[in-house]
Formats: sequence, structure tokens, C-alpha cells
Amino acid sequence: MATKKQTPTVRLRRLAAELRRLRAAAELSREEVTERTGINTATLYRIETAKTRPQARTLKALLDLYDADDEQRQHLVTLSKEATKQGWLRPYHSDLPEEYTAYISFEAEASSVRNYESLFIPGLLQTEAYARAVIAGVLPNATRQDIEDRVQARIERQQLLTQDDPLKLWAIVDEAALRRAVGGPSVMRAQLAHLVDIATLPHLTLQVITFESGAHTGMPGSFVLMDFPDPLDTDLIYIDSMAGDLFLEADADVRRFSSIFDNLRATAASPDDSTKLMARLANDRE
Repeated sequence: MATKKQTPTVRLRRLAAELRRLRAAAELSREEVTERTGINTATLYRIETAKTRPQARTLKALLDLYDADDEQRQHLVTLSKEATKQGWLRPYHSDLPEEYTAYISFEAEASSVRNYESLFIPGLLQTEAYARAVIAGVLPNATRQDIEDRVQARIERQQLLTQDDPLKLWAIVDEAALRRAVGGPSVMRAQLAHLVDIATLPHLTLQVITFESGAHTGMPGSFVLMDFPDPLDTDLIYIDSMAGDLFLEADADVRRFSSIFDNLRATAASPDDSTKLMARLANDRE
């Protein structure tokens, strides 16, 4: 039976970033680190890209080589010990795809999320009936239990919007997602009504890109931008596509997708006009 890969966490990404920074400050290449410590270059690459957590002796060797001070050592050793802790996972989530559990963990530790969706209602805003219908439609070969596990995970994720320190969400949705009759007229009527109600939350901004807007920068596909409260944690981009799930964190990618999102905000109808459109669409399904 294959061993499940290390699911990335915010802490693991932070540890990787700090070790990259220390190596750069020491002006050492990965090859030079290998020569001086005996740590395999491939292993070092996996550590620095948050694909694996370093063993205690490996971390010590790196910190010795980089001449880390006591405060840095204590911080990074603690970070390494906590690197595998998921920010928000339930026992049954072990049966969910690795990429999805990684996304759940990142989302739970984010301070704000910018989400553009071209075909679906954003997961954090879906009703249970809509979520069940869309998951069953997208995954026709999934078992009933698989579907229920995903629905439960999706509904539990929504607690991020109602907790004491709620997640800030800016969601932009193409009108096509509002008009597609996922689950039938009654399911969509309830879903649209839910959007109208939840749009009143002070930490939620919801906009719609209407058909009248014509071609726009979001047409190539949906994406999520996550920002984290600690400045050491770089912004993260998540893309879900037919080709698979993809996480991006390079500065150039963050700038590009941030620019795309800003363009979409300018293209979309205002939050007030968007709410009126959703209310009208809900009434049309009466």
C-alpha cells in the first residue's frame, strides 16, 4: 500500500521559506550545502519546497551550517515540530484527495480569500443541497459516501465565515454560475436566496460579472487567492482544473493573479447591483 504524501501546511511552507532565506544569506547553493553536510540535493530541494519536513538531525545540520542564532534555532525547531499539524481537518478527511485536504488546511489559516468562479457558486457560499448536486454532477463515479464526505467537508468549511474572527471573503461569480440549474429549480432558488442573505455579512463582498460585460479576464478559468496573517507566509494561489489541482506561490504568479482579480472587480457589477440581480433570479424561479 502506497504511503500517503506529506500534505503541505502553512507551517511547513513557512519553515521552507525560512530555510531558503538562511541559505541565501549564507550565500550557499544547494550543491554546496550537499557537499558540506552530506544532505542529498533532492532531499534539500524537497525540504525547501515544503514537500517534506526535515528530520531533526537534518535540520540541526542545516542550522549549524547557516550559523543560525539561538532565537532562530528555537523558532525553526518549534516550527518543524508543528509543521505537520493541519489547521482544520476532521478524522474522515483522510479519505479526501490530498490536494483538497491541503486546500482546506490553507483556507483555515488564511486571513482573507479572493475567489473568482466562472461555473460554480463558491464553495464557502453553497447550500448543502447545491453542494450535493454539484459534487454528484462533477464526480459521476463517486460513491454515495464519497459525496457525503465532500458535502460535509464543504459545509464545515463555512464555519470560517461565522467564527469570532471570521475569514474575509471577496467572491466574484460569473452570471453563468447563477443561471445554471444545478439540482433543479428549487435547489437553485434556495441557493440564490442564500446568496442574497449572506451578502449582508460585513466581511463578505459578493459581485457578479453579468453577461452584458462580454469577454473578460476571468474566462480562462476559476482561481482562489489566499492571504495569511503572518507576513512571513507568502500569498497562495489555488487553481482547480481538469488537469488537476495546482498551488502557486511565486511572486510573479501572485502579482499576475492579483492583477486579474482587480480587473474582475472593476468589470463586475457593484455589490448592491449584484445582490439585486441574484434576488431577481431567485424570484424568476418561483
